[in-house]
Amino acid sequence: MRAKSSTARILKVETLAPARKGELRAFPKAAKPRVFHASMLVTRAEEWCVEATTPEEARELLASGAGHRCTPGESIQVELEHLFDE
Repeated sequence: MRAKSSTARILKVETLAPARKGELRAFPKAAKPRVFHASMLVTRAEEWCVEATTPEEARELLASGAGHRCTPGESIQVELEHLFDE
């Protein structure tokens, strides 16, 4: 026998009280965890590399966006921008 409500589950009472063998009792379901998605703003310190002949040229190239990331670095600040609750 099943409960009509989707928020209850049926257990035999015989495991709780042997004097009432065979009775059914409804217990509320525990809330199931859900996955939430969010938009996060992350500030990160990264190590970048660029090929240059002088330190001044390397600074200019890096300031213009040239080069590539050598290591992913560490998160310095994380801020929740928006939580999507669908």
